[in-house]
Amino acid sequence: MVQMLDEDGTVDPWRRRARRTRRQMPLWQELPLLLIVAFCLAVLIRTFLLQAFFIPSGSMENTLLIGDRVLVNKVVYDVRDPVRGEVVVFRGTDKWVAQEAPAPPTNFAGKVARTFGDLVGVSRPGEKDFIKRVIGVPGDHVWCCDKGRVVVNGVPLDEQAYVSEDSPVELPPNPKECRSRQFTEVVVPPGQIFVMGDHRLVSQDARCQGPVPIDNVVGRAFMIVWPQQRWTTLPVPKTFTSLPQPNAAPAGPVPVDPDPTGGVVLVLPVTAAASVLARSGRLRHGRGRRLLP
Repeated sequence: MVQMLDEDGTVDPWRRRARRTRRQMPLWQELPLLLIVAFCLAVLIRTFLLQAFFIPSGSMENTLLIGDRVLVNKVVYDVRDPVRGEVVVFRGTDKWVAQEAPAPPTNFAGKVARTFGDLVGVSRPGEKDFIKRVIGVPGDHVWCCDKGRVVVNGVPLDEQAYVSEDSPVELPPNPKECRSRQFTEVVVPPGQIFVMGDHRLVSQDARCQGPVPIDNVVGRAFMIVWPQQRWTTLPVPKTFTSLPQPNAAPAGPVPVDPDPTGGVVLVLPVTAAASVLARSGRLRHGRGRRLLP
């Protein structure tokens, strides 16, 4: 073990006392400190980096089922705009009908659990939080139908891989209802996106409630994290990769799809946690305790 020596070759007494103090700190004292630090990290991660969202409805079946929890990257759209085919969480505008929110708990334990869940980002969404798939970006021309298919910039989408139970095509379009598969052509306004649910028969989306401002987007849902048997990523379907750029959009490079696993973002909390553990002495080599794998 390397020791810091004074100029006369003796061990610095301040360093000796600090090292002795750390070694003598019992686990029952250090563990609460680590828990507090971990809780603060969870709150920071929830606020700025990642958040888990509970799926309360069937509008995205069978991609997302009721009760699933998805991990949402909250920083990706700080550096770029949403891309067609991505699944996004957003706050609905005044035109969007509020979802049926669960009744708030009335007992003390329930209120504490709800508050804790809100802080760490594992609670149920609010009545104005929605999750849908991006179909059109600013300047896109979106309409239906070409042989029953949604058309973006003149190209019909092949949505068999993710659309569950499509709306009936024989019903006439109604801008106030999302019952019909048909809707008239929409030119997505600047700064907004056109979103639709994968379960078109029940989804209330941009067909009847209008586009969503990009500023209302909370983040990109990139992974199902619960239940365990449904762990998977949420990549962009191949049908969106060959669509032409909108005529009304400003010239520029085609957005690059980020890592579908959100690996870049996950490195940050892991690094921060490792740093805290290292400072606490848990990862230090030597005679101290070590965390078991």
